[in-house]
Amino acid sequence: PLGVLTKWALGLRLRWWGKDSLFRIPILARWMRWIGGIPVDRTHRHGMVGSMVEQMQQAKQRGEVFWLAAAPEGTRSLASGWRSGAYQVAVQARVPVALVAFDFGSRTVRARQFLQPSGDTALDFAHFAKVLAEVRGYRPELASPIRPKP
Repeated sequence: PLGVLTKWALGLRLRWWGKDSLFRIPILARWMRWIGGIPVDRTHRHGMVGSMVEQMQQAKQRGEVFWLAAAPEGTRSLASGWRSGAYQVAVQARVPVALVAFDFGSRTVRARQFLQPSGDTALDFAHFAKVLAEVRGYRPELASPIRPKP
C-alpha cells in the first residue's frame, strides 16, 4: 500500500511485481493490474525475468518508458538474502536500478541513487548494501541481509 500511494503521489507510471495470491480475487485483481500490478508465482520458474526483459526492450523500441518496481526481500519474514529476479532483469535489459527506500526511522520515502548494474552480483549487492545501510524498515528485526539469496 505504501508503494502504491508513493507511486500516485509522484505521478509515476510504473509496473510492479506482487505475489500471485494477491491477484486471486477477481475484482481486486483487475484493479491491481490496472494500477500496474504484475502477478508473480514465486514457487515455480516461469521465465518471468526473460519475459520482463523482452517487454522492456519492446517498450524501448516504441519509445515508451517502462519502469518496474520490485521489493527484493519479497517477504515479511527473515530470509537469507534478497531475491535477485529484478536485478537480473536490470542486468539483461541493460537498465538502471533505482534504490528506493521506505525508511521508517526517518519516516521518509527516498530514491537514493540510480545504479547501472555491472553484472558482477557481489559487487553490485555490496553497493546496494552501502547505499541502504542507514535505512530502517518497519520491522528492522526481519530485514534480510542485502546479498543475493543463495
